[in-house]
Amino acid sequence: MLYFEVAPKAAHGRIRMTQASGAAHGRLGGYELRVLLLLGLAYGFAYFDRMAMTFLGPLVKADLGLSNEELGWLGSGLSLTWALGAYFVGRWSDRIGKRKPFLLAALVVFSLCSVFSGLAWSFGSLLVSRIVMGAAEGPFLPICLAIMVAASADSRKGLNAGVVQNVFGSIIGTALAPVVLIAIAEAFDWRAAFFLSGIPGLVLALLIWRFIREPMDEPAMAVPVQRERFGAMIGSELREMRGLMATRNIALCSLVSVFGVGTVVIGSIFMPLYLDGPRDIEPATWSRIMSVIGFSPAVGAVSAGLLSERIGRKPALVLFCALFAISPAALLWLDASPVVLAMALFVSWMGLGSFPLFMGVIPAETLGQARAATAMGAVVAVGEIFGGFALPPLTGRLADSFSLDFALYAQLICGVLAALVALFVAETNPRFASNRNERMAPQ
Repeated sequence: MLYFEVAPKAAHGRIRMTQASGAAHGRLGGYELRVLLLLGLAYGFAYFDRMAMTFLGPLVKADLGLSNEELGWLGSGLSLTWALGAYFVGRWSDRIGKRKPFLLAALVVFSLCSVFSGLAWSFGSLLVSRIVMGAAEGPFLPICLAIMVAASADSRKGLNAGVVQNVFGSIIGTALAPVVLIAIAEAFDWRAAFFLSGIPGLVLALLIWRFIREPMDEPAMAVPVQRERFGAMIGSELREMRGLMATRNIALCSLVSVFGVGTVVIGSIFMPLYLDGPRDIEPATWSRIMSVIGFSPAVGAVSAGLLSERIGRKPALVLFCALFAISPAALLWLDASPVVLAMALFVSWMGLGSFPLFMGVIPAETLGQARAATAMGAVVAVGEIFGGFALPPLTGRLADSFSLDFALYAQLICGVLAALVALFVAETNPRFASNRNERMAPQ
C-alpha cells in the first residue's frame, strides 16, 4: 500500500512517497519476496566469487607454485579489506541514510575483481585482486541485511536474514560453486572459471537497480556529511567503535564473530587441501563432497532462523555454533568412507546458520534499525580482522612447518570457543526478552 507523507518543516517541506512496512502484514508480500530473491541471489554470487579461491586453490597452488602460507594470505588479505569495508562503508551508509547506491557499487566492483583474479600471473597480482574484492564485498552483507530487515515483517526478520545469507549463500556459493568451477577448470583452466564467475554479479546489479527501492524510512542518525581532517575522522570512528563495544551484546557478538569466522575461513582454505592430500580423495569425489556440504548452511540457516523465533536467539546461537567443532574432528579422527565423512561434515557446516544471528539479527535488535548497518558492520569487521585476517597465515605457516593437521586443530579450537562465548549473549527476540524482563521486574 502506498501513501503520501508530508515531511515536517525541518525537512524543508518535502513530500515523499512511503511504502507501508511489511511488519504490518502477516503474509509474505510481493515486494518483500522480491527483495528476498534478488538480495539472496546477489549475496549468493558474491559468496560464489569469494569461495572461488577455495575450490580452485589446489589448481592455483600447483600452477603458480604457492605455499600453504601464501594461500592463507590470499584468504587473509580479502578478510582484512572485507572487515574494513563492512564497518566503514556500513557506517557511511547509516550516516547518509542510503543503502542502494553502495549495494550497486559493491556488486560491480567485486564482479570485475573476479575477472581480474583470472588474469593474475603471480602471488602478488592475485593478492591485489582479492584485496580489492574484499573491500567491495565487505559492506555488501551488512547493507543487504539492513535492506532485508527493513522490508521484512517482524515475525520473519530472523528467517529472512538467514535465507539471504545462508540459503542463497550456501546453495550458490558452496554447493553450486565447487561443481561448476571445477568442471570449468577441467574443461578449460582455472582462469576461465574466475572469468565466468564475475558475470552473474553484473546482471544482478542491473536487476537490483531496476526492481529494489531505497528503504523509505531514513535512519535516525542520518546527518549532513561534513569535511573532516583524516586524523579527526579516524578518531571519530575509533570513538564510535569503542561505544559499540561498550554494548555487551555487540562486544560478545564480535567475539563470537572472531571464532566463527576463524573456524569457517580456516576450514574453507584447508579442508579441500586436506581432502586432496592426507585423506587422498580424488578431486571429482571431494568436489562432490564439497557440493553436498554446500547445501548444509542453507538447512542450518532455515533451522536456526525458525528455532530462534520459537525458543529465542541465544539458545539457537549456542547450538549452531557448537556444530562447528564436528567438521575438524571428523577429518582428523573419523576413519570412514567418503559418504559417512560427507554426512558428518554436512551436520557440522549447518553451524553457519549461526552467522545471520550474531552478524545480523542480534546486533540489529540490540541497537535498533537506525544503527543496523553500523552494528552489523562492526561485528563483521572484528570477526574478519581477527578471525579471517590474522589466523589463516599463521595456520598456513604451521601447516608448512609441521602438517595440515595443525590447521584442523586451529579450526576445532575456534569452533569450541565460539559456542562458549555465545553462552553469554543476552536474548534479543522481543517475545522472549520481554518475558525475561517481566520476570525480573520488581513486584
